[in-house]
Amino acid sequence: MSKFFSCILFGLLVMPGGAFAAQGLEAITIANDGKSYSVTLQILAVMTLLTVLPSLLVMMTSFTRIIIVLSILRQAMGTPQTPSNQILLGLALFLTFFIMSPIFEKANTEALQPYLNDEIVADVAIPKAIAPFREFMLRQTRDSDLAMFARISGAEPIQSSEDVPLSLLLPAFVTSELKTAFQIGFMIFIPFLIIDMVVASVLMSMGMMMLSPLIISLPFKLMLFVLVDGWALIMETLAASFFN
Repeated sequence: MSKFFSCILFGLLVMPGGAFAAQGLEAITIANDGKSYSVTLQILAVMTLLTVLPSLLVMMTSFTRIIIVLSILRQAMGTPQTPSNQILLGLALFLTFFIMSPIFEKANTEALQPYLNDEIVADVAIPKAIAPFREFMLRQTRDSDLAMFARISGAEPIQSSEDVPLSLLLPAFVTSELKTAFQIGFMIFIPFLIIDMVVASVLMSMGMMMLSPLIISLPFKLMLFVLVDGWALIMETLAASFFN
């Protein structure tokens, strides 16, 4: 049976584009001269985009900073398995959508919808779609990181933000995000570290050398986090760090 479905799949892939077009799937026009590509190439392009999309989501949005801060918070609380990885990833993903919604909306309004309505061609739509993400990344990227990658690549001195190539902006943006995430994580770690030190000092003064300080400090850290409404503070801090 598996061989039967494999033969059917192979036949669909090698079938001429007109057979797919007869089902209502039209060939896409890419170039300014009206050159069109077959439906098979369209499917190949879509499948390739789907494999690259997770990397783009991580590298060109706020996801990197959010997931690192949440991971550091989990370690600082002393609960390396709670919340689980699935919960942290889901929380980071939905918070990313919240922060990036104006950028997504702008790209959709200025690039995707005009392209789907045949008002502009792909050569115009792609730069228009990338422009909001460039603006977002430039706003979050440190000048020192841009200068470092420009020096490494041997590029000409950058005169304005419009002259920054995407190949240089992406690594500089990721580097800046890592620095910012660890700075926020350091500030989050301090109060939990103080609790650990106080508990360890009290246990040593009482001669309880064999009792792990982590077991005693964990309830106090959880209580502190709940009393200050820690999750709301973390979400607010992360969101505000992008809008400021």
